Amino acid sequence: MERKLLTKDSYKLLISKIISGKYQLVAPVKVDALVDFRRIKSADEITEDYIVTVSSAKSVAFPRNEKLFGFEKNNKKLEQTDFDFDSIPHTVLLGVRPCDAMGFASLTSIFCWDSVDKIYTTRLERTIIIGMSCAKADASCFCTSVKGNPGNTAGNDLLLTKTPDGDYITEIVTEKGAKLVAEFYELFREDKGAEKEPLLANVPEVFELDGILAKINSKFDDEVFWSEQAMRCLGCGACAYVCPTCACFDIQDESHGKTGQRVRCWDSCGLSLFTLHTSGHNPRQNQGQRWRQRLMHKFSYMPDRLNTVGCVGCGRCSRACPVDMNIAEHLKSIIDN
Repeated sequence: MERKLLTKDSYKLLISKIISGKYQLVAPVKVDALVDFRRIKSADEITEDYIVTVSSAKSVAFPRNEKLFGFEKNNKKLEQTDFDFDSIPHTVLLGVRPCDAMGFASLTSIFCWDSVDKIYTTRLERTIIIGMSCAKADASCFCTSVKGNPGNTAGNDLLLTKTPDGDYITEIVTEKGAKLVAEFYELFREDKGAEKEPLLANVPEVFELDGILAKINSKFDDEVFWSEQAMRCLGCGACAYVCPTCACFDIQDESHGKTGQRVRCWDSCGLSLFTLHTSGHNPRQNQGQRWRQRLMHKFSYMPDRLNTVGCVGCGRCSRACPVDMNIAEHLKSIIDN
């Protein structure tokens, strides 16, 4: 893999050139005590003082709410306005942690499973992902338990690793990344051969993934096990909304007079209404069954059908949970019980 060096001064110049060019730039911004992705207009808005952002980067390719098409009633005719693909911007997504970048592979496997979701794939094709290796971690991080690591290049187009001098080792991962480097070639220097590994955070392995994959199916009918795991769960959906790989969505029609639109919006299998039938019957009647679905989907159904695990070990769900449920601890208990 080709490497370059981006000095700290050239890094700021790169951001300025991206903003003033054809791209919109989305990067981590600190708002009060929280850090989240925002579209920025100045390098001064960006922060590097974070472990992970509050929300994942998936909304760039899979927005929270998205108009699929519009419609209008004219007399007895219904006229449809198709999705405008020209409205999808060219985006540079900066400061993505390796766990987040790895999540796009899971999303792509879902949105391109039996048929290709052109809206999702177009958004992703028009996005250049510049990741940032992790120099620190906390107790919620467990990327190494799901075959990731703090300097993982998977899912990135470029991966930056900050050196003690404030410069950035730049790994060119994809053709998109190579084209961006070529576009701003004057900002990049020859790599000095600095060691990357000593600059990365230490993330201990919490559980053995193969053990989870081998044992989770045998737990399916153990209602007591799932009920005990979900005893505290409120069914609020916070874990799904911050997750880089959760792809559940609802589709709704909104109309105002003679005009309207069909909208795709995020949903969660952890919500009680997710599987509620019109008849009033709900096949997942309690939170234990819904929690089971969440873990089975990520660690059984996706590996079996899509050859990928639906978790990247970012720990956001554990941080966001209002009742302090820790997914890594719950997964470890599958092996221990």
